[in-house]
Parts: sequence; C-alpha cells; structure tokens
Amino acid sequence: MCQLLGMNANTPTDVMFSFTGLATRADEHKDGFGIAFFEGHGLRHFVDHHSARDSPLAELVKHYPIRSDNVIAHIRKATQGQVLLENTHPFQRELWGRYWVFAHNGNLVDFHPRLHAAFRPVGQTDSERAFCWLMQELAKAHHHVPSIQELSRTLAELMPQLNRHGTFNMLLSNGQALWAHGSTHLHYLIRRHPFGQARLRDEDLSVDFAAQTTTRDQVAVIATEPLTNDEPWTAFQPGELKVFVDGALAPFESR
Repeated sequence: MCQLLGMNANTPTDVMFSFTGLATRADEHKDGFGIAFFEGHGLRHFVDHHSARDSPLAELVKHYPIRSDNVIAHIRKATQGQVLLENTHPFQRELWGRYWVFAHNGNLVDFHPRLHAAFRPVGQTDSERAFCWLMQELAKAHHHVPSIQELSRTLAELMPQLNRHGTFNMLLSNGQALWAHGSTHLHYLIRRHPFGQARLRDEDLSVDFAAQTTTRDQVAVIATEPLTNDEPWTAFQPGELKVFVDGALAPFESR
C-alpha cells in the first residue's frame, strides 16, 4: 500500500514538517513520490519515480518552505503499473478552468471504465484510471463549477462504485477544498489555537507550532497513518468521505 498526505488550511502554510514524516516511510514505499501545492489558480507539482529517501527533489521539498492552503503528497508502493514517472502520484487534470489533483492508496481489481477523449490515463495505474473516471463523471453531472456542497454530494454518490473494486483511499483537491475518502486506513487531525508541540513518530524531529502560528490559524492534516505521537488523530470510518475547507471539516448532506 502507498502512503497519503494532505493538508488544508485557512492561510498559506508550509508542510515541511509533515512531509519529512511521510518521506521517512519511503524505505518500504520506495517506488516514487510526488507532491502538489496549490497557489491561487496555479499549481506547483513535483514527482519523481525514485524513493523519497534518495531523491534530490524530495530533499528540495523538505527544505523549501512553499506555503499553500491545499497540498496533496504521496509515496508509492507499486501494485499496478511499472515504476515510471507517468505512474507516479499525485496526478493532475484540468476541469472547468481549474487544476485538479488526485492521489490514491489501494488496489482496484477489474476496474476498466469506458473513458472518453477528454480524460484518458497516460500511465498504466488503476489510480489514474479512477481519477480520469471521477473527472469524467463530475463533468457529466455538472456543466459548470458547482458549489463545494454539490461537488461533495456527487463524489459521495461515486465512491461506492469504486469501493466495489477494492481498496480506495484517496485525496482530491481543486484548490478550493480537499476531499478525502477512507476505505481502510486514513486519519485526520485539526490543528488550531492553542497550538502546542508535536513530535514525528518515525523521525527524531519536533516542532513548536505555537511559535509559528497566529490565534486565527487552522490546519487540517490527513494521512494514511498518524504522523505524530502526541496529537489527537481521528480514524475515518470505512467508506467515509470528508471535505475540508479553510482548515476545518465542512459538513454536507447526501442527496
């Protein structure tokens, strides 16, 4: 299985601490890594089919304080598709004049949907096929950019169709919100005032968030497994879809 990391915040925030914790797990998940940072309507997107433990690009990300309000990162343990750049998450596409970014942890069996010309995979992974199918179904369901509530309801209707094919833990963002779906292993954490100190589980590294934040800051972090020992991580229930906006959970009602 791969490992996911997502961040959603109410103000541009750097993700160096959490990404360092994720990259530590690349000894087992050594088949590539990637990370995408939204900046307004723009996107910084870095991928490498080498391990995040060895990649100079991963070292750059660890020490480059890019600030963003939506981030998706992934370290890969390949199940489908060769260890190649085109099979490295996260993937990106354009829809309704916005970039969309997607990363997946799991394995979908016999998932070969019919895809039209606008959304076709470049690589060979089940993950990219799932992303293209999601984009296609969103485009069919809405003729223009819907509200976050509407998008969340549509995604909630689509998730069971993917779950039927196997394990589907995913992160998805268009720069306005971050959607997370947990099929097996996914956890989240909301950091808000009063901020404290946190220590990584897999690395001898800690940070005092109180020294780096204001009382108004709020940050949601989503990860396959909790990254820190001393913070209140919450596990997703199987089949649960959550949407994060401005560093907080955004409730939505299913149709």
